[in-house]
Amino acid sequence: MKQLLYILSAMTVISTTACRKYVEIPAENVRELKYTRDYQALLNNSFAQLEKSYFYPLFASDEVWTADGAVWQNNLNIIAANSYCWLPKFFNEQQEDQDWADLYKSMYIVNTVATEVMGSIDGTDAGKRKAYAEALVHRAFLYYTLVNIYAKQYDAATAATDPGVPVLLSTDLFASLSRASVAKVYDQIMNDLQEALPELPNLPEVNTTPSKAAVFSMMARVYLNKREFADAGRFADSALKLKNSLIDLNAYVSATYPTKNNDPEIIYSKAIQSFVASLPLRDETLNLFDSTVDLRFSLFTRFGTQVGAANFVNRGYFKHRLVNQGIYTGPGVPEMMLIKAESEARAGNTANAITILNTLRKKRYTPAGYYDLAAATPQEALVHVINERRRELMGTGMRWFDQRRLQKDPGYNFVKTVSRPFKGTIYTLEPGSPRYVFAIADKYIKLNPEIEQNPR
Repeated sequence: MKQLLYILSAMTVISTTACRKYVEIPAENVRELKYTRDYQALLNNSFAQLEKSYFYPLFASDEVWTADGAVWQNNLNIIAANSYCWLPKFFNEQQEDQDWADLYKSMYIVNTVATEVMGSIDGTDAGKRKAYAEALVHRAFLYYTLVNIYAKQYDAATAATDPGVPVLLSTDLFASLSRASVAKVYDQIMNDLQEALPELPNLPEVNTTPSKAAVFSMMARVYLNKREFADAGRFADSALKLKNSLIDLNAYVSATYPTKNNDPEIIYSKAIQSFVASLPLRDETLNLFDSTVDLRFSLFTRFGTQVGAANFVNRGYFKHRLVNQGIYTGPGVPEMMLIKAESEARAGNTANAITILNTLRKKRYTPAGYYDLAAATPQEALVHVINERRRELMGTGMRWFDQRRLQKDPGYNFVKTVSRPFKGTIYTLEPGSPRYVFAIADKYIKLNPEIEQNPR
């Protein structure tokens, strides 16, 4: 039965004796989906499910690190610890991968809307088309996230044959779970975004709702990852024409930081909703900041003794504790500016790239401590852009995805061999390692053998 609870039916992928099964987990206090508003309610229940993004890439990124946090290390749950150590596999044969499960649960919800809402009753045609378009944008985000966790980094030379992830476009319980190629997953992402675009408003009523600005920002991310930098810059610019507001951090030195629906920088709200009590930061990350004048350092980091259970000594990420609404991972104005700046730098437009960076930085520094960046060459400008990404997107897990894509720029040394201690053992991750692609949990492959495992 089609079911609705303003907390949502869920779907996970496991098997029966025929080696496959979708398990639909019904919610309590349900009623049949019938009205257009029912389907819109599924989409609007964002915090329960659709706003979720990922969790484990946060710990895999090279910016998380502590040598003196024995308590932090001991308190880390086993799967987060496995991702922190880049182990070949994070899960045993009985364990769920919560990222995979949550993303495909969300997929079931948006596919329910996408396949059924146009046949719903008691709603306008415009309302149905809008709900359908919103479902497609959510689906595009889900596949973008999945393919960048569980598949190789997009490479034009190999994307047509590199295994991606299973692509499910309906609620058919017997659809193929074979992994579509990376290229096909990216094609599906772009198809969904392009189809959704005409039916959406320029800006959303609330930041969790898809809009044209959200579509353009997701397109910018897609093209950045494909290394089609001119298109990435073009769509970032399209998003910025619709929304370009920046927070001046000077206003929040002694004031309450805005929550997500009041945050003028958020274009499309997605978040790490699993509670992260404390996140120690690597010295290399912290040393990128002018610590006395860059307000991102003073507002968004704290010593471990000032964070939560005070279980490490070095500084850790603190921004998520200012509003306690998760760690924001969706596209925002600063990210679009950085994508535009990277596009300009890679096109040889040094002055344009630096101007964009300085516009952003003026809102991040104390007035007395601010200074303009300068670059003599496009190469120098690109280094400034990547460093600014590390400062601006710190603590969001997005560094992990940058580590993957920036290995295609070996001449810049953007991605280095990383080693870090954990409970007396040193773990190392080298550029080009297959561990930059997460393993698919053994449980899913054992029960659904058509799902191919990634090389370990």
